[in-house]
Amino acid sequence: MAEEPQDLAEVRLEKLRQLEALGIDPWGHRFDDIMPIAQVVELPSDSPEGQRPRVRIAGRIVSRRVSGKLMFLDVRDCSGSPTLRELKSERDGEVTQVPDLTSRVQVMAGQKQVGDEGWALAQQLDLGDLIGVEGTFGKSKRGELSVFAEKLTFLTKSLEPHPDKWGGMQDMEFRLRHRYLDLTYNPATLDRAKKRVKIIRTIRNHLDARGFMEVETPTLHAIAGGAAARPFETHHNALDIDLYLRIALELPLKRLLVGGIEKVYELGRVFRNEGISQRHNPEFTMLELYQAYSDYRGMMDLTEGLIVACVDAVVGNEVVRHNESRADYTPAPRTIAFGDKTVNFSPPFQRLKYGDLFKEHVGCDMHDEVAVRAAARAEDIATEVEVTKGGPKVAVAHDVLVQELFEDIVEEKLTGPVFVYDYPASLCPLTKRKRDNPAIAERFELYVHGMELANAYTELNDPVTQEQTFTQQLAGLPEEDSMAKMDRDFIRALRHGMPPAGGLGIGIDRLVMLLTNTQTIRDVILFPLLRPEVKT
Repeated sequence: MAEEPQDLAEVRLEKLRQLEALGIDPWGHRFDDIMPIAQVVELPSDSPEGQRPRVRIAGRIVSRRVSGKLMFLDVRDCSGSPTLRELKSERDGEVTQVPDLTSRVQVMAGQKQVGDEGWALAQQLDLGDLIGVEGTFGKSKRGELSVFAEKLTFLTKSLEPHPDKWGGMQDMEFRLRHRYLDLTYNPATLDRAKKRVKIIRTIRNHLDARGFMEVETPTLHAIAGGAAARPFETHHNALDIDLYLRIALELPLKRLLVGGIEKVYELGRVFRNEGISQRHNPEFTMLELYQAYSDYRGMMDLTEGLIVACVDAVVGNEVVRHNESRADYTPAPRTIAFGDKTVNFSPPFQRLKYGDLFKEHVGCDMHDEVAVRAAARAEDIATEVEVTKGGPKVAVAHDVLVQELFEDIVEEKLTGPVFVYDYPASLCPLTKRKRDNPAIAERFELYVHGMELANAYTELNDPVTQEQTFTQQLAGLPEEDSMAKMDRDFIRALRHGMPPAGGLGIGIDRLVMLLTNTQTIRDVILFPLLRPEVKT
């Protein structure tokens, strides 16, 4: 969007001065008893002039035009839902559809109706100004829903230029750096933000109804534990100690299990000093929960119910309609679009073993070391690494190769929603082993169209085994990808007795992506991390 020419910017400043000269505060004051515009446009609109319902609205001016002693303003607030608005070209009469909100209404302000003071105020209005309107609601002579203004109240002057009507918000970087304008002029952005709030509220309600207690745990940690990730580092000046922004919520929550809080969860920000991609942002929101006396199968049931509740909250009774022309077409409930695909969230979700999927798609048994190394070489996966720079190479640990092959070959084939369970134990140091096979960990991940959505364990509560796994560093596994970080205070907590438990982590941003048909994580985070703006 091009900046407003200097003389036009000066015009806005001059209008501000004119408002002040009229005795009007250009920054407004409290304006009570507002009716959401989405409710106003649902009122009866065909009443005779003397019987029209009285309304009081406030919003931003998104269109302005003058015809003699009559001014037409389009005012919008955030109360509506996305819709398509028809626009007719004045030049050739062609009708086009543009995204809009249902909470948009025309305001007709006539000099006679608003009085000389109101008309003088109206002359100082610009696109982007915030205004309050009192009057009656009905239809104009052309049949357009309108508020017939009787009083105008100035609420805030916009000194900066706003985008043009429809084409000013096409540049993605501009939208991300000016999210306030993106919310104002892109209905889909505001709708995603609303749905994110609804999803998080649904999660809280679902867990609270099942006896879970929500808590807050520290963001600053002395040890970056609970996940395999590179942390952000900081320094506490008063204590003169180095600290880390948390990379997971896990270990403090498990301490609360020891303390007797048997069902506990936290929705919190997590920080990982890693790359940025369509599915990764350095700070993101996680749900982590722990339930005493449960296990990873109990977590599957809880996860399934939680996600179905979120789908129902966001989608409601809507269904995705594809191939409607087919004679056998039947719309499927709980089916939503994701890109050019659909996802059916109707329970039960598929449940498939890690080892079975590995054998099906990689072509060998995951325990066959010779075959796994051959498959890794065929995929150009390194089978030897230097432990120290310039030092001798050592063989990459078998389970590390298994996991790399799974990520490279299997994940993209997981349509889902599918629970993939029973992982190689050496990759899961915080997870209980299967009683009949200690080489397998009781862990699952939930995948949808190749994207990991949830991760859950039967939690390891044996302090002796936990201490051993904290010290184990697998060959070929980079330090930032390892969970081998000793936390002696956590071991001490376990030694006091943590009940057997199931634990679950869900990436909220990815869940919102799926349920709002959004392809990049930065579009579901209101303020994603960006490079510093380059001044030109």
